[in-house]
Amino acid sequence: MYANNAYNAYKQNSINYASKEQLLLMLVDGAVKYAKIGRQALVDKDVQKSHNSITRTQDIFYELMATLDVEHAGEWGQQLMNIYEFITRRLGEANIKKSIEIMDEVIPLIEDIRNTWYEAEKLSKGKR
Repeated sequence: MYANNAYNAYKQNSINYASKEQLLLMLVDGAVKYAKIGRQALVDKDVQKSHNSITRTQDIFYELMATLDVEHAGEWGQQLMNIYEFITRRLGEANIKKSIEIMDEVIPLIEDIRNTWYEAEKLSKGKR
């Protein structure tokens, strides 16, 4: 029990003291994680778990959309917003139709977004 409480305290502190970049990376990591959990739950025919995981993934993308400053990001920001909107729409369709095929389409896009943000973070710090 103590170890569990210590882990939860560590996890909470890592979120509370994370930079904007670290929070963004945590979000996109979570999106990949919950999309994959949602897909597996569809395979397992666990409707409630798939629904919860897919909507959690959508919520992450809604948060990413809410924090994306399209005005300052210009065309690049608008293109990213369009991708986020596409992903949330397809996740909704996958959830309604209980479609593994749609999840198979969307998960690589989510992984690409995660990988892109990780690469951008490395480049912003001068790492290659």
